[in-house]
Amino acid sequence: MNQQAATGRTATPGLTNDPAPASAVVVDSLRKSYRQPKKADLVAVDHLSLTIGTGETYALLGPNGAGKSTTIEILEGHRKPTSGTVTVLGHNPYKAPALFRSRIGIVLQEATDMGTLKVFEALKDAAAFYPNPRSVDEVMSAVGIEDKAGSLIKSLSGGQRRRVDVALGMVGNPELLFLDEPTTGFDPAARRRFWDLIRGLGDAGTTIVLTTHYLDEAQQLSDRLGIIASGRIIASGTADTVGGPALRTPRVRWTDESGPHEEPTTAPGALVHQLTEGGTREPTGLEVIRPSLEDVYLELLRQHDADAAPAGIPEGVQA
Repeated sequence: MNQQAATGRTATPGLTNDPAPASAVVVDSLRKSYRQPKKADLVAVDHLSLTIGTGETYALLGPNGAGKSTTIEILEGHRKPTSGTVTVLGHNPYKAPALFRSRIGIVLQEATDMGTLKVFEALKDAAAFYPNPRSVDEVMSAVGIEDKAGSLIKSLSGGQRRRVDVALGMVGNPELLFLDEPTTGFDPAARRRFWDLIRGLGDAGTTIVLTTHYLDEAQQLSDRLGIIASGRIIASGTADTVGGPALRTPRVRWTDESGPHEEPTTAPGALVHQLTEGGTREPTGLEVIRPSLEDVYLELLRQHDADAAPAGIPEGVQA
């Protein structure tokens, strides 16, 4: 199947001879550091490696300051790596030709500042820069701002402006879409509608790189995810496998005459059967807790922080 048939897109002029890469993003030992006067270099990204398949939705998760934004800015071509290799849609993004920009869409964390334009005008102007844009009406409907088409952007609420940001990132019909905290300010209904939109883009072959602090969003949308801390990927996998079996062991909780109990077990059904004596009794507060993605994420960060913490000061030695 050729690239156009696979993605439903018209080939971009000037890049028509580029083969569709097996992986949309390949990062190998990426490092980004900044010089500091009279101090050691500040390392934002530390030998990070990852691969994102064409058509895959990949979530990059991590606390503030972990290196997510720097990594994404390098993938977008806005920052130059200190070392390592980065390939995005077959190109080094920092040195890619101008038409490379027409193949990617970007939704930044910051709200757009186009207050003197109306919503429809801003999207129409943005669409004109792309060879095969999406319908402006379709994009406005997808993000739930069709009733604001004639409104000045400066008159919109923060959440509505955020939807305009998402629409601007999508209107060019990109092959690769970067979404940096895209649903900040969305109400629950708009957020669910946005999820449906992203699933549709993924089904149509769009590669999506998502950063979010909403772990339920990552679980709902991502095919795979990576957890970054201190500039490195500390764990990767699907939302159901990341962290490995050890962090996903269910826990059974109950209370009996000797007090509350909690026991991790890989066979919770068997333990419950034992506790209930085959269903003939019901311990107080009996419940089976299966670790969520949030539980796994927090435990991985806790373990990372514990491993990275400096050794304690020996007794009798002043700090």
